[in-house]
Amino acid sequence: MDTPHGSGDIADLMSILIILLLVATGVALITRRLRIPYVSGLVLAGLFITELLPRRVGLDSSLILNLFLPILIFEAAINTDISRLRSTIKPIACLAGPGIILAAGITASLLKISLGYAWIPALFAGVILAITDTVSVIAVFKEVPVPSRLSTIVEGESLFNDGVALVLFNLIATVHLTGTFTPIGGLQQLFMVIAGGVLLGAGTGYLSIGLFRQSDDPLSDILLSVAVALGTFQVGQLVGVSGAVAVVVAGLVIGNLGLSRNASATAKVTLLSFWEYAGFGVNTFIFLLIGLEVNLITLWQTLPYVLMAIAIYQIGRALSVYPLLAILRFVDRPIPLRWQHVLFLGNVKGSLSMALALSIPSSVPGRENIVALVFGTVLLSLLGQALSLPWLVKRLKLSKPSSHLQQVETLQLQLIVSKAAQDELDNLLKSGVLPKAVHEELRATYQARIASSERTLRDLYNARSGMPSSSKLNAIRRQMLLAEKSAVTEALRKRILSEELVQAYVSDLNRQLLEIEEE
Repeated sequence: MDTPHGSGDIADLMSILIILLLVATGVALITRRLRIPYVSGLVLAGLFITELLPRRVGLDSSLILNLFLPILIFEAAINTDISRLRSTIKPIACLAGPGIILAAGITASLLKISLGYAWIPALFAGVILAITDTVSVIAVFKEVPVPSRLSTIVEGESLFNDGVALVLFNLIATVHLTGTFTPIGGLQQLFMVIAGGVLLGAGTGYLSIGLFRQSDDPLSDILLSVAVALGTFQVGQLVGVSGAVAVVVAGLVIGNLGLSRNASATAKVTLLSFWEYAGFGVNTFIFLLIGLEVNLITLWQTLPYVLMAIAIYQIGRALSVYPLLAILRFVDRPIPLRWQHVLFLGNVKGSLSMALALSIPSSVPGRENIVALVFGTVLLSLLGQALSLPWLVKRLKLSKPSSHLQQVETLQLQLIVSKAAQDELDNLLKSGVLPKAVHEELRATYQARIASSERTLRDLYNARSGMPSSSKLNAIRRQMLLAEKSAVTEALRKRILSEELVQAYVSDLNRQLLEIEEE
């Protein structure tokens, strides 16, 4: 029996989805083993799996701007502590406001001079190449310890950077279509669009708090949060204000006022876990699609121009970061020079740059050249800058581990190797390779090392009982709580325990998990 044409399309889409999921899983395993950034691995994989897919797929600018971008912005905003953001608001506002305008202007001017672009194409390219994608930087921060204030500045800049860039892009598109521009009019429009986005986001955020208060179902809260994230962006686009800024503000309001004051621990853990998975999934597909979208032949043909563009946008970033932060030190706590190096070196490009390149009006002269240039710079940025970033951040030695932490890690090493050696001795005894007398003598030696390490570790933890737990100890506590949660959930599934008892216990576990996350 013949299958409808639509059924064949659905079958192809399902095949593509399954292949991409399997590739992403393989990339996750390989990059963890090789200790390279996950996003770089995804881009590399995307370059070489085109032939495995039943048909060609690529980036859709509308999908990225209207679905993926609101999800990523809302996920970052809902997890941001507004008190931390408030303490670093001056450098964040400086980098995400004047910083991106200055970087875009310098980049556009240099592109016009070096590549001969007209002003409108140069300005489009300048704004697109001024956008920073902090996924790679944040991933490095999870591996290399950095001061929390620096991490907050990077995360905060990324929150507002995308919104300001979208406003500038739309402003340039308006100038291109109307053919008129005045500096005062442009600044007024910029202010109105951003201020309107702030008001819209605050309004939708506060309205949704009342709905969260009425709901005691975590799954309903998830649906509501998705509706707020996507709906706020669309309403912003409809009324002519910044949808991206509106989503940021709505996420901050919900995360810091709605969840912290009204939601139960179970609801909060469920909601934050959902958005963590959503952000991870969206990033996974985006970076795979970036690899699929780039044509290596076109990249090779445009490589000299791509390398020139990379040098130009790095100059623009340097001339916006270092001078602005030098001026800022007169009105705020100075940002150490090494931190400024991270803000400069973390100037990695990503999916929003490619989506905006595809969104350039077709009437713009040289549009195809700009698209090819942006695609090439994004690819080399993700493979060059993102891969070298962990090494560079380590070389800067932003935070030195304390002597206490080094002592704890040394003792943990002694425990791990000694217990592994004991396990191997037991295996040799069971297999008959090792005589029992020799086994007991060697095992006693390792047991003495274990006992000594455990005693010293206990004394260290007791001596610091009044101080905050280390991140590694928190990770161990979190792992144990998750193991407990899994055990009681499994007992409920097998009808060993009553649902009422399990829900009460899981609620308490969720409360403890939240306390660990907030430390």
